Amino acid sequence: MRARVLAAATAAVLATVAPAVPAQPAAAQVASAARAPLPCPKAPTPKVSRPPRPVPPPAVPADRAVGGPQLDTPGLATPAGAPAPPAVTATSWLVADLDTGAVLGGCGPHEYGTPASTQKLLLTATMLPKLDPKQVVTVTRGDLDIAPGSSAVGLLVGGRYPVETVWLGLLLNSGNEAANVLARLGGGADGVAGGVRAMNEEARRLGARQTHAVTPSGLDGKGQFTSAYDLALIARACFASPLFRRYTLTERAQIPAQPTLKKGGFQIQNENQLIYRYPGALGGKTGFTELARHSYVGAAQRGGRRLVVTLLGAEARPVRGWQQGAQLLNWGFSLPRDASVGRLVEPGELDAAEAATPSGSPVPPTAPAPWRGPAVTAGHRMAEGDWRVIVPVAGTAATVVGVLVTLLVARRRRTRPTGRRRA
Repeated sequence: MRARVLAAATAAVLATVAPAVPAQPAAAQVASAARAPLPCPKAPTPKVSRPPRPVPPPAVPADRAVGGPQLDTPGLATPAGAPAPPAVTATSWLVADLDTGAVLGGCGPHEYGTPASTQKLLLTATMLPKLDPKQVVTVTRGDLDIAPGSSAVGLLVGGRYPVETVWLGLLLNSGNEAANVLARLGGGADGVAGGVRAMNEEARRLGARQTHAVTPSGLDGKGQFTSAYDLALIARACFASPLFRRYTLTERAQIPAQPTLKKGGFQIQNENQLIYRYPGALGGKTGFTELARHSYVGAAQRGGRRLVVTLLGAEARPVRGWQQGAQLLNWGFSLPRDASVGRLVEPGELDAAEAATPSGSPVPPTAPAPWRGPAVTAGHRMAEGDWRVIVPVAGTAATVVGVLVTLLVARRRRTRPTGRRRA
């Protein structure tokens, strides 16, 4: 009997002093499940041989949240009630409005990827405002230092070309030597290295915090990365330039003859099939390396709207990169004008926000934790192993149990019947 009374009293004390951690509410469990990444519709991907994917930099939470919290996902982000986007082979993609900056949807928009020649758009956004298209530049031997077999326009060492011609060679034929010429010309005393440094500075200004350029052309380089979201920021900056819009829609261009080198001129054609086959196409940029696979940026207008699509890590089968871009553009145009899962930040916006905070980096607002009361809070802290709570609670419980035991023993002695001791 005494044992049962003591056990009941001890249990009551422990329940009062150290309450059990309540189970997670059903609503919280549902919310947690809702945060699980939604899988992106994927088209069957053919098996290809490729170099091992480079290890991306560590994820920076603030960079992944640029544009809105819904974009911080490795999976699908689409507006509520929107139809499913088409299945593509790209590992990541994004569709956005060029004018409003609204992001209509994406798949892993902030996942790191390798850009291939879509990086030439960052070179364009950086150097197009700086270089005079009428200036004549002489090509050097160093400009032709590109990977054997990689895309080239056919510029000649010692050849003299208007800068505008070099731009057309870059954007129509994805000339890697043209990228070197423009980076060297815009890089000042440091040449190509200065041009790449300027590209990285421009990426930061635009808010493309997951982009790091190593080569001006997009030829693979260690530590060179971007994301579908960053590519959209860069593309938006390019399409804001009337000069770029004219270049990227040019179907054919003439590379002038070089009489001093006894070489004739020749014609080049735009490799972006979107401008020939998609009504309302505004242009864009293709890209491919064995490591990056197919990357693509394309834009089009329809019904007074201008949309841009970016995709990384695609395969050319069952359909090519530009066709996957066209399918995603069709999906984007089918959405209501106010559909959105985020936005493209404005140039300089992130720098201004960081400068406005004493620490130099923006601190996102966090919702206050719900009030649970002291008992439940203590229980949570004990469950998390907080010895600053466990030790005093255990000490208090032991003291109370000791007092109860003493009281029970004293009472037992008082109520014991008196009488003679038996022999």
